[in-house]
Amino acid sequence: MVNSQAEGLIGGVFTREKALDLIDTMLLVRSFEENAEEMFSLGKVHGTMHLSIGQEGVAVGTASALRPRHDYLLNVHRGHGHFLAWGGDVNRMMAEFTGKETGYCRGRGGSMHIADVEANNLGAQGIVGGNMPISVGVGLSIKAHQTDQVALCIFGDGASNEGAFHESLNMASIWKLPVIYLCENNAYGMSMSIKKAINVPHISDRASAYGIPGVTVDGNDVVEVYKAMKLAEEYTRSGNGPYLVEAETYRWKGHSKSDKQAYRTRDEVKEWMSKEPIQRFAKVIGMGEEEVEQRRLTAREKIKKAVEFAESSPEPAVKDILEGVYA
Repeated sequence: MVNSQAEGLIGGVFTREKALDLIDTMLLVRSFEENAEEMFSLGKVHGTMHLSIGQEGVAVGTASALRPRHDYLLNVHRGHGHFLAWGGDVNRMMAEFTGKETGYCRGRGGSMHIADVEANNLGAQGIVGGNMPISVGVGLSIKAHQTDQVALCIFGDGASNEGAFHESLNMASIWKLPVIYLCENNAYGMSMSIKKAINVPHISDRASAYGIPGVTVDGNDVVEVYKAMKLAEEYTRSGNGPYLVEAETYRWKGHSKSDKQAYRTRDEVKEWMSKEPIQRFAKVIGMGEEEVEQRRLTAREKIKKAVEFAESSPEPAVKDILEGVYA
């Protein structure tokens, strides 16, 4: 065990430089989503979107423990934060949001289906749990090619009740595939409370049914997320098979833009907002409110420039609009 005091590591794991980078990434994610919500209300973003405001700690803690662009990411529909933490470019991402040709998927994917195959970011699925069977295929490919990669499969608490969850974990366990299953438990599967949907204390308890490790962590604690994911990464990359991590967190906004949130109280939301990951990590670093605000302004300036890039980008040509569309 490293002596964190002697080494001067924050939380026992991060250098100050790395910790500041994580703060900046969380602020960028928060600013991106706040702006995306505003653009949606102005009619500049079409379809729907699923915001992860309040869940930034899971995204940055996870990505920092893995090897983005080397490992594979199978994202969740509420995945803007994970995409950015994986090294996504805000300009191309904003262009994708606004349906422009310069977007990651040339404006065809929108909010829920952004992918960057060159970075081994295989995108998100509109089907709940739809990425889980795919993760088995990716894991099998990694094993067949004998590389040292792992596949990160992210899903919500609601997906853990899907048949795809049980079938995928079972098969990944049997074949000892290098897949890390990350459940972002934000307390609600659409409008259904986790307390009414699952009759076990933790979703991670289900790992025992498949003979694999499972752990539950505070998803709003970046250090704890990193430590849990690092253990999972080392276990899985060493050829031991899959690993299940449950990160308990909370979304501040509704399930999607059409959600009126009649199923929860304002007091509940306010309580969870007091546990939000950015300010918590800032305190761990020893960063004051003034410095956090300065870094927030820097993040907002990056997003402002991303919006300018997107708005000045060309629309897809009508004659080419179906290129790359397979469904």
